[in-house]
Amino acid sequence: MTDEAKLDYSAVFQALPGMVALLTPELVYADANEDFLRMSGRKREDVVGRYLFDVFPDNPNDGTASGMRSLKASLLRVLATGERDTMALERYDVEVRERPGHWEERYWSPVNAPVLGPDGEVVLLVHRVEEVTELIRARANADGDRSQVLEAELYRRARELQELNERLRQAHAREREVGIALQEAMLPARRHTEDHRIAVRYRPAVGALNVCGDWYDLVDLVSGNRIGVSVGDVVGHGLEAACVMGQLRSALSAASRVATGPAQALNVLGRYAHVVDGAESATAVTTFIDFDHRTITYSSAGHPPPLLVHGDGRVEFLDGATDPPLDARPDPTPRPEARTTFTGGSTLVLYTDGLIERRGEDIDTGLARLADALRRHRAADPESLADGVLRELLPPEGATDDTALVVVRL
Repeated sequence: MTDEAKLDYSAVFQALPGMVALLTPELVYADANEDFLRMSGRKREDVVGRYLFDVFPDNPNDGTASGMRSLKASLLRVLATGERDTMALERYDVEVRERPGHWEERYWSPVNAPVLGPDGEVVLLVHRVEEVTELIRARANADGDRSQVLEAELYRRARELQELNERLRQAHAREREVGIALQEAMLPARRHTEDHRIAVRYRPAVGALNVCGDWYDLVDLVSGNRIGVSVGDVVGHGLEAACVMGQLRSALSAASRVATGPAQALNVLGRYAHVVDGAESATAVTTFIDFDHRTITYSSAGHPPPLLVHGDGRVEFLDGATDPPLDARPDPTPRPEARTTFTGGSTLVLYTDGLIERRGEDIDTGLARLADALRRHRAADPESLADGVLRELLPPEGATDDTALVVVRL
């Protein structure tokens, strides 16, 4: 059959050999195939719509039972990194459905893989389980010692995983060295932040090898006491995103030095983004700060709005000149531009969406959280303010999206 529209993917999923289930990012069963239900001894209504570890908790009568805890750690790794995680063979105690309180030893080897949405976020988890209980029992009966058989199987699997992890570690180390050198070369020199009271921070996503697809830029403009401050966001993480980031940042830096304003600079960058592989859906916002006239002119290409914190604590969202992402239009049209004023001691803050967005939460909630943190920390110097905002807004275990932050004391 060549027509994909005629394929019944639900039927294909149910017919898959072996135990396969789909989980939401909240670890709730979205679906399970027939083999999963049959081999786990569960009915569909026992599983679908329920939290995984309510369906399969650890055995409360055995303090050494850790299979479900290991499974939860694996699933959380997949959610954090967006990468597949293969688990070693382990014992799982499973409560018999028809006999509550009676637990049966099962030997499973799960593989957990992400299903990514258009924005690169994990939208589903594929949870596949290799059922080897009968194999373990058969070998134990043949040898007369189940523990020795299991130990040998575990040792073999552990050696395989150890060799694989070592190869991955070596590859990641090489990629990390290249990525850090590349990123350090691409980001602006520190002298720009020393001439003004500016703090900059960037934090890569968990599992991104310290290589970030988000970027910031600080440039001296050609006339008057003016600087350009920009941030941008490239879809994805790691070395490829960093390469795209470098091309866009360099192009915007050059355009800003000769443009009449931020809108024109983004017009030039938008045309350039059309010919850069990997720049799809990239966003950016740029501001031209005039210290003599105390004005900020700004323009945004699909990016969250900068925030201007006035001395009296009022927070102004610079959202008067918003437009689609850089390459959204096949024939770019002039972008909008807006201007606002500031008084001495105010603070301008630019950032990327990793600072404010949380899974399952409206973006306005994140913006309000950022505004509140800036209002409370407004008296701090830029370096302390930047650290305080990151400490309050980013999860302690690390964010799943890259984050860049620029704080300018005006």
